[in-house]
Amino acid sequence: MRLTDIDQLFTPSAVAVFGASDEEGSIGGMVFRNLLAGGFKGHCYAINPKYEEVAGQPCYPSLTALDKHIDLAVIAIPAERVPAILDQCGSYGAKAAVVHSAGFAEHGERGEVLQERMVEAARRNRIRVLGPNCLGVMRPQHGLNASVGEALPRSGNVALVSQSGAICTAMIDWSEPRKVGFSAVVSLGAAADVDFGDILDYLALDNQTQCILLYVEGIRNARHFISGLRAAARLKPVVIVKAGRHPAGSRAIKSHTGGFVGSAEVFRAVTDRAGVVQVDDLDQLFAAAQVFGARRRLAGDRIAIITNGGGPGVLAADRTVELGLTLAQLSDSTRQVLERVLPDYWSHGNPIDIIGDANPERYRAALDACLADPEVDGVLCILAPLVFGDPVATAEEVIDAAKGSRKPVLACWMGGQYVAEAQTLLAENGVPHFDNPEVAASAFAFLAVHQRNQKLLMQSPAPLAFENPPDIEGARLIIEGVMAEGRKVLGTVEAKAILSAFRIPTMQAVMARTPNEALMAAEALGFPVVMKVNSPDLEHKSAVDGVKLNIADAQSVRRTFTEIVERARRLRPDARLEGVTVEHMVSSRAARELMIEVFRDKIFGPVICFGAGGTKIEVIEDRALGLPPLNAFIIQTMIDHTRIARLMGSFQHMPPMNRVALARILQRVSEMVCELPEVIGLRINPLIGNDKEVIAVDASIHVDYRPPQQRIYGHMAIYPYPSHLIERVQLPDGRDLVIRPIRPEDAEMEQDFVRGLSEQTKYFRFMQAIKELTPEMLVRFTQIDYDREIALIGVLEHEGKEVQVGVARYMTRPGGEACEFAIVVSDQWRNMGIGARLMRSLMQNARRRGFRVMDGEVLSANNRMLALVKSLGFRIVNDPQDMSVKLVSKVL
Repeated sequence: MRLTDIDQLFTPSAVAVFGASDEEGSIGGMVFRNLLAGGFKGHCYAINPKYEEVAGQPCYPSLTALDKHIDLAVIAIPAERVPAILDQCGSYGAKAAVVHSAGFAEHGERGEVLQERMVEAARRNRIRVLGPNCLGVMRPQHGLNASVGEALPRSGNVALVSQSGAICTAMIDWSEPRKVGFSAVVSLGAAADVDFGDILDYLALDNQTQCILLYVEGIRNARHFISGLRAAARLKPVVIVKAGRHPAGSRAIKSHTGGFVGSAEVFRAVTDRAGVVQVDDLDQLFAAAQVFGARRRLAGDRIAIITNGGGPGVLAADRTVELGLTLAQLSDSTRQVLERVLPDYWSHGNPIDIIGDANPERYRAALDACLADPEVDGVLCILAPLVFGDPVATAEEVIDAAKGSRKPVLACWMGGQYVAEAQTLLAENGVPHFDNPEVAASAFAFLAVHQRNQKLLMQSPAPLAFENPPDIEGARLIIEGVMAEGRKVLGTVEAKAILSAFRIPTMQAVMARTPNEALMAAEALGFPVVMKVNSPDLEHKSAVDGVKLNIADAQSVRRTFTEIVERARRLRPDARLEGVTVEHMVSSRAARELMIEVFRDKIFGPVICFGAGGTKIEVIEDRALGLPPLNAFIIQTMIDHTRIARLMGSFQHMPPMNRVALARILQRVSEMVCELPEVIGLRINPLIGNDKEVIAVDASIHVDYRPPQQRIYGHMAIYPYPSHLIERVQLPDGRDLVIRPIRPEDAEMEQDFVRGLSEQTKYFRFMQAIKELTPEMLVRFTQIDYDREIALIGVLEHEGKEVQVGVARYMTRPGGEACEFAIVVSDQWRNMGIGARLMRSLMQNARRRGFRVMDGEVLSANNRMLALVKSLGFRIVNDPQDMSVKLVSKVL
């Protein structure tokens, strides 16, 4: 399967520069000269009707005059001429274009029209466009500098993708003295076509790239962005710095890129869930580039610090603890070694102060001891420029020790000129080095955060996880009834009915419109009771003092009813008052007040919030966010991130709270968010929890109509496991075949399936000889984004466990109208109709998703597959570029 269509941005053989010029300050001239100076091995053509020669090279008036195939078009001409140039490029084979031109959407309504025309021309000609208004793209290993940046950076394994060209040039300038090399540098500009998701898809599978750095301002396509992040982060570290975390920065971004800026708190939740590391500033991004570029991973969070000065060691220790890391407790055997090799007056603890007169041998002995200690996960070596030291020789010892260990070793050689040679030596040998202890500690924290977030990334929860499934249809009918009355806010009784439909325990609320009805409700429920004003216009009942607790007798019930209603009418005469709800008073024994909220972020859609509840939640601000769908691991992570979690255990003679019941409610709320796109806001406050139960005492729900033509789960940023695609069919021999989407936990079964295929079948499927799936391929095939690809596996039950007998998958092509398929069936299960059944299910799903065409490649020698697709109505033609391949396609 072709996994990307932007290869020619990075590996073109022929480049045409439109607007090439010898004029000073000409962008086209700068790019053309950069291509020549960078050592680009392909053909480079200057296109400009004003010149016969540019930079000593022939210049052509048009692409027609050149009359040669090109892969990449670099365009630096006035904006209004760009669409016509793209039409020309399509006729000469161009698959990608870099548009440096400004004057598009950032220049108002006229610019927006021009940008739409440019994108339409690109799609018409099947050209992917980077930009407009961008710095360009660099690929150092290929000598490609299709950018305005003057010089190519050194070649390396770090990729940089940025919405700001200035950030790109700053990072390149920073990288040179630190010997950090780049596999690619991409400036997205306005990202009218190619955006973060496209570039991440490419870099995820790029062998030259081992770490990806992102500078993000605004997001246009949240689903595509998260899909790309998750795909890349499954295979290599991704680090993000997000601009616009505050209102002033957000306004600047809107004028800079036109991107959408959502909540910084939500963005942090997105990056955590996507398995990436978010940093706060460029200094931290530089640090992350070093530590991840060195390709070391942290197995735990226990750090040992070796220093020749007490002060730097204390600074590093303080920062380590502040960042949530652990100072390693050295084992007894390590202490014994250190006692032998260090002076008597060493610190006898961690940080390990080996004294100011430490020589290289002493550093090496301490470092070897720490790296051998199973209680240590990583080591920070600090050297202060004292007169007794030898920075270069010590660096050589650290380099040698680091090469022999899988544990990460970071260096902090403090100072300037005295340690400059040693710092260069460390950088050239792949040992990350930092100028101060605090930044070095932060770099270790990035490794730890990456390890933690990778666990979140691997979660693939189903939308309906429990027995006793919710009454989705009943809940939807309640919502439709409310909206039919012209209301968007559910009353208390209606909101609690929705919660009950999703099996969330609630305190029963009885509606009362008169004092006598309130009294009857109180007698039926039992004293003491709680009385609350009921109005669709009062989001916060406390604003009119509309909640009264612990009402214990009949006279108080009637008196309280009148007081609540009269006070609400006086304070909010515009509000519609429907009466008062009466509820039984929840026992406060061992109770904790909690809160669950759902809101819609304007970029990433539904967000679930959990934290401390009660009347002071805005002041306390104790909450954790999560993007649905949730599962048990994600829920426990959310709970543990709040301060209220510390009060859920035993304290002050109170038994521990029932966290299992709390987790079940959060799971049910997640199911509600997944299955009811009409719910745009929900608040359960308070949610009372004790050792026996957790119960929703008060709730409010806001609803709205779902957009027309919205696909299933189209309101969510992360597509849940599509359990609605599971089906059971009977094979001719009477066996039941289960067809279902693949899950991450199917990795071992998928590997066994591929191992069991014949060599010929493997070759037919992968078009190359393989023995088994590589770890990267296994991740790619089982940890998929269900929004843009589906892998349907056929499984049979054998000896009490599932056995995979076939798999069919499709991947979305750019533009969203076509998808590419692949299918393979186990050799021993041929002639059972499994392949045809998998393909029909795959085609049916693709048709539901709105794809118009399904296509693929089949080797000409694969007669069985050709017969299968022919029977399913696929059109079969020869590949004009490879006669050993047939191109097959079907209009869905």
